[in-house]
Amino acid sequence: MATAETAIFKQQGFGKSLGIGEAPALVIVDFVVAFDDPKLFGGGNIHAAVEKTVGLLAFFREHRLPVAYTRYVFAEDGSDGNLLTAKVPNLKILTEDNPVGFVVRELTPRPGELMVRKRNASAFFQTDFSSWLARLRVDTLVVTGAVTSGCVRATVVDALGYGYRPIVPTDCVGDRAIAPHDAGLFDMQQKYADLYTRDELIAALKPRLGKKVAAE
Repeated sequence: MATAETAIFKQQGFGKSLGIGEAPALVIVDFVVAFDDPKLFGGGNIHAAVEKTVGLLAFFREHRLPVAYTRYVFAEDGSDGNLLTAKVPNLKILTEDNPVGFVVRELTPRPGELMVRKRNASAFFQTDFSSWLARLRVDTLVVTGAVTSGCVRATVVDALGYGYRPIVPTDCVGDRAIAPHDAGLFDMQQKYADLYTRDELIAALKPRLGKKVAAE
């Protein structure tokens, strides 16, 4: 339903569809134990988003599509702290060997799937993620994970800037509070990404992947 807020965006030409390309990849942003635990960095609808992502991950694996993960990794001695950890000091607990920084059990990575270690919000910032996507000739990036208003949005914005079509499955991203989750989705839909539910996305991908397999 149109509102005063959506009307001005529509009148100004925002919210056009980018469409789905020919070579999608999935990135699972920061779905680690700490972000699934309300006592650490979790809460809100994050766990529900984890559960929804299980089926999407299974779909990508079934069709042998590229899968990547991100996790924060800071040095044990805090020597690589930055302005983000100055703003959120508790992030420094997310070190290489701390189990709270590991991907949640339901989404455990498999051999051949990329792990992007980062120290800022975006999966792209000071990492080789874009090079990996380019080598695989990816043109569409499906972004899931936590949190919607933070690392998910930052990854989506950078994906668009690097020339990948960003797709956000709305029930596969979560935030520790619903207001920033909803605002983040609205913002991304208007300016940076196409939004689907998980099941809508799978339904949209199936015929494309079927044609590709038949051609091969």
